[in-house]
Amino acid sequence: MIEGQEGVTWDDWVAIAETCERSGIEALFRSDHYVSGTEESRPVLDAWATISGLAACTTTLQLGTLVSPATFRHPAILVRNAATADEISDGRVTLGMGAGWMEREHEAYGIDFFTAGERVARFGEQLEIAHRLLREDRVDFNGTYYQLRGAPGLNRPKLPLLVGGSAKPGTAEPAVRFADEYNTFFATVEEVRERKQRLDETCERAGRDPGTLRYSLMAPCVIGVDDDAVRASARRIAERYGRDEGQVLERYRDRGPVGTVDVVVEHLREIEALGYERVMMQHLVHADLETIELIGREVAPKVA
Repeated sequence: MIEGQEGVTWDDWVAIAETCERSGIEALFRSDHYVSGTEESRPVLDAWATISGLAACTTTLQLGTLVSPATFRHPAILVRNAATADEISDGRVTLGMGAGWMEREHEAYGIDFFTAGERVARFGEQLEIAHRLLREDRVDFNGTYYQLRGAPGLNRPKLPLLVGGSAKPGTAEPAVRFADEYNTFFATVEEVRERKQRLDETCERAGRDPGTLRYSLMAPCVIGVDDDAVRASARRIAERYGRDEGQVLERYRDRGPVGTVDVVVEHLREIEALGYERVMMQHLVHADLETIELIGREVAPKVA
């Protein structure tokens, strides 16, 4: 998982995708933001334009957003963007959706941010619209925020819908009705367990078998072949984001795969044992292709 708002150029994206495919990494996800959280002069490419481009120059790599906020695009535009990329890729795209949270990018570009409650409500309507447009021939929808009148469907029923959140009702309840996958983020093992339990309970209340909802986790990654390499990785992250090595290790150790390959694999297996099917490893220094290769060649085979 790459934070695309942190100065990732098109050449960078191509190199990252090529490294993923060459190294055996299954999927590449990116954030959907318009402003860096640390240095606003860093260039930012649009998420769905990037994914469509990568769809055309890759062959096996799955692609998606973690996640597209409800505030950026009308749902009919968002789902059409995803359906277009899915056709280009021959069915390798996941549409990740969420309510949105970064106020600064909205302020910068004059995009309405709304209250937290309205963002969540808009997200719920967007998810239903996306689900129906992908699967139905014609869609009529009369919501509080969005109205569709006989909208032709997009005929991509296999395109997965992923919801990102912390398993609170505003995202969990729409997800169990319309999503294929729920992704939670930046959590301790205990928090991951609790969120899964809340999602299972939400499924049961809605009459859905929890086993039909895929669970995943987005987590920060600091990895190396030995302890010195782990510290070197932490230093690269620290330099990139204005922290120090100790802060990086302290901040991420309880909330992500941090350590040597064997330590990281042990952490991932612990997450798997809780019922999560995959972990999107947040790689914060995108130019560091060696770490991507390490994940693909050393970590992925051990948890396949």
